[in-house]
Amino acid sequence: MNRRITLGSTALAALLLGGFAVYLTRSGSAPGPATDARETGLSWYRAAGLEVGLTTVPATPNVGDNKLVVALRTAEGEPVSDIAIEAYAEMPAMGAMPAMRAPVDLERVAPGRYQGSMNLSMRGEWPLTLSFESPAGQPVRLQFDLATDRADMPIAAGGVPVGGATAAGDAAGAVTIDNRRRQMIGVETGTAIHRDLTKVIRALGEVAYDERLLSHITLKFDGYIGDLKADYVGAPVQEGEVLFTVYSPQLLAAQQEYLETLKRRRKGGADDPLIQAARQRLRLWDMAPEEIDLLERRGAPRDFVPIHAPRSGTLVERNVADGSAARAGQTLLSFADLSSVWVEARVFEADLELVHAGMAATVTLPYLPGRAYPATVEYVYPYLEADSRTGRIRLSLDNPDGVLKPAMYAEVALQADLGHRLSVPEEAIVVAGDSRVVFVDLGGGRLNPVRIETGRRAQGYVEVLEGLSMGDSVVTSGNFLIAAETRLKTGIQQW
Repeated sequence: MNRRITLGSTALAALLLGGFAVYLTRSGSAPGPATDARETGLSWYRAAGLEVGLTTVPATPNVGDNKLVVALRTAEGEPVSDIAIEAYAEMPAMGAMPAMRAPVDLERVAPGRYQGSMNLSMRGEWPLTLSFESPAGQPVRLQFDLATDRADMPIAAGGVPVGGATAAGDAAGAVTIDNRRRQMIGVETGTAIHRDLTKVIRALGEVAYDERLLSHITLKFDGYIGDLKADYVGAPVQEGEVLFTVYSPQLLAAQQEYLETLKRRRKGGADDPLIQAARQRLRLWDMAPEEIDLLERRGAPRDFVPIHAPRSGTLVERNVADGSAARAGQTLLSFADLSSVWVEARVFEADLELVHAGMAATVTLPYLPGRAYPATVEYVYPYLEADSRTGRIRLSLDNPDGVLKPAMYAEVALQADLGHRLSVPEEAIVVAGDSRVVFVDLGGGRLNPVRIETGRRAQGYVEVLEGLSMGDSVVTSGNFLIAAETRLKTGIQQW
């Protein structure tokens, strides 16, 4: 009886050590195709067109010597031999303690079966790396989350479980984060879906005069200012009000000529062409119609002729004083109607294509908190400001109470409709040089770094142009820690 027990123990040991094929050979059975994972106790993974199985003995690694068993087979189950496999477990550096490596010298013990000794010098996590070249010449690098006192050894990078779900874009760069570590890192996910995106474009602006309501007072003749009524900047001016009086020999001569023409052509009446021409000359020299009528009734020219305001407004510029000379074409006074003002804002070049005439906007002023003025973009200037690389836009605002004053700073918020776009939360994007990367949750704890092309940002989301599909689940929290681990496990070339 004792001899049978010994024999059974030997067979069991051979099975646990992954030498099942050796035991069969010694029993007289020829080695055949690789058996199913359930028969060997191996966990199987797919990479580079091969299936890789592995386990440890004991199944829960402990401090000290452990056995590592590795099997290679084709997708059809045929064993793959004569492959040089580099294997090692390495505990990462912690504080002042350097990283510790436990190399595994794997030897082929049967067709497609390899095993070796692995000495783990202390408790903790010992990520396991397997590297080899496939028969097709493709380099393979697999990593597994191995730790002492833990039975499971999930794949972390380089492959997927055989029979497990795969997804479009599943690549050798996928990492596996178990539930315990996901909770520690604080992993959260979001979904890539189509959203109606509206981008708020903010621009700094300034209140300005409505140039269409500006008036400049000039003379068409040389003269001298008599009584200046509009004598200070800021003075209110009403339409028809006298701004100043002016003396000019030319204007005096034109009045006399008009009176003489009236005397000579009385029989012709007011419709006489010569009378009309003389009257028109006075009007072109800025004499108001009522001043010409008064000249006719008085019958004598006036030395200082009043000049009237053509419209109401506020005096914003004064370049003359009582008694000063006035040259033809010189701007003497300027005034503006402030019942309506412009807001001119500057939009950054990158956002300028989204701005167009007619789009809605909101104007706020820093010194008027709580007040917002709805507005509409009236005009987009067809050039850029070279020094600031911005484009100018113009909005009009009603200003009946005069609260808005030229040169005031204003903040403009424009609502740009981006349409219905595939997008992900901003937090999902990891910037890696010129690349933009997200981690797609493939299920089963597997996270796959995927490069994407991004578009515009709006409302906390980023438009995705390429790389994702509708419904993809992406990591939105903890992705920077995952990114660091991915770089360590898969190499930065994967990015």
